[in-house]
Amino acid sequence: MDRLDAMSLLLDTLDAGSFSAAARRLDIPVATLTRRVGQLEAHLGVVLLLRSTRRLTLTDTGRRYVEGARRVLSQVDEIERDAAGEFVEPTGRLLVSAPRMFGRLHVLPIVGAFLEQHPGITVDLQLFDGNVDLAAGAADVAVRIGTLPDSGLIATTVGQMRSVIAVSPLLLDLHGTPHRIDDLAMIPSILLDIPLPQGAGVKPHGQVRLVVSGAEAAVDAAEAGIGYVRLLHYQVADAVEAGRLRLVLEHLEDVPSPVHLLHAPLPQLPQKIRRFLDVASERLRERLLGMGTESRTNAG
Repeated sequence: MDRLDAMSLLLDTLDAGSFSAAARRLDIPVATLTRRVGQLEAHLGVVLLLRSTRRLTLTDTGRRYVEGARRVLSQVDEIERDAAGEFVEPTGRLLVSAPRMFGRLHVLPIVGAFLEQHPGITVDLQLFDGNVDLAAGAADVAVRIGTLPDSGLIATTVGQMRSVIAVSPLLLDLHGTPHRIDDLAMIPSILLDIPLPQGAGVKPHGQVRLVVSGAEAAVDAAEAGIGYVRLLHYQVADAVEAGRLRLVLEHLEDVPSPVHLLHAPLPQLPQKIRRFLDVASERLRERLLGMGTESRTNAG
């Protein structure tokens, strides 16, 4: 059994989400793929994957094995490229994860510029409001907003982001402009049902009239006058600039949330990751500075 090939097939299966999806991507029979992964488990004498009709789940042993397998294959890939003289122009697939709206507005343009510079790289940009397990290889690079737990990941701080309260002019005409937190109790509110960075802003004080699971919908609802909304500055920036929303209580904002680029600690960082970090860190810093993300509290 070719253990490196078996490792690669296991990772391809996890990245694709199922044996059938991976088999289609690799253009091999599903039976062949499942047999090869089964042979790897038999060789190791452990169960790596728990199979069900809906999903594949790594066992604890499988998670540790996958972490090591990704490191091994990454090092083998780098060695082969070094021998072939490919360090000058990296190639391969790069997995990047970012929050959905921030990724669409600010990471996607950076990815586009990066792809123009590196025609040999394919980027898989995963946009969703949640964390990915970088240690298990779910992504090569992740953009995260907020205070980081002590995870052992390598973090590059590229800026900060304000948490703001935005209200439509219509609601301000009806209820007046709030000057204290308690004044928000007179204004209906919209609740965004996703995690916000730790310590970002304040909890809703007014009657919650709408709960939504997407920032775009929350902004639309706020513009329609359904209620005020607490979001990150970039999420309402266009609406504020156009006059459809106004920021209130800026003098009471909490300390801005840091914005990070994250990657797993690797003995040798692949060139494709290093190149992307170089491009993304510089351009994200420029974008965040240009957005005026300095806290009004700190700005005095």
